[in-house]
Amino acid sequence: MKIIEVKERTTLLLSQLLVVWEDSVKATHLFLSNEEIDKIKEYVPQALSSISNLIVMLNYEDIPVAFMGIENQKLEMLFVKNSERGKGIGKQLLNYGIENYNVSELAVNEQNPQAKSFYEHMGFKVYQRNELDNQGNPYPVLYMRL
Repeated sequence: MKIIEVKERTTLLLSQLLVVWEDSVKATHLFLSNEEIDKIKEYVPQALSSISNLIVMLNYEDIPVAFMGIENQKLEMLFVKNSERGKGIGKQLLNYGIENYNVSELAVNEQNPQAKSFYEHMGFKVYQRNELDNQGNPYPVLYMRL
């Protein structure tokens, strides 16, 4: 496995990351319906294209298995393919972000307790809670700081 910092966001790479995103979301965001996931999925390529720092974990065949996006010391996204969860990949990526980009903040869906526990394990603590997500949907968001 290796971590790469993406400079060129090709159509192929974006489609590979979309597969990772959808697989991860379906495994961890159990509060979302398939219709809601499909609706959100439409915006993912734009988010991947516009994030300042896109970091990808490749497997031994150079296929993406996880990625994160960082903006101004804030972790904006971190997704690990479901089949790769529990292998330390998220920890490696987050540590890379902390060490190389001074990541010190993030937001996580309250209804994703595994992610919240992971971030707490990594040293993050909740400092704020919003009843609605950024799109105004009734999915509480927890804001965390290192």
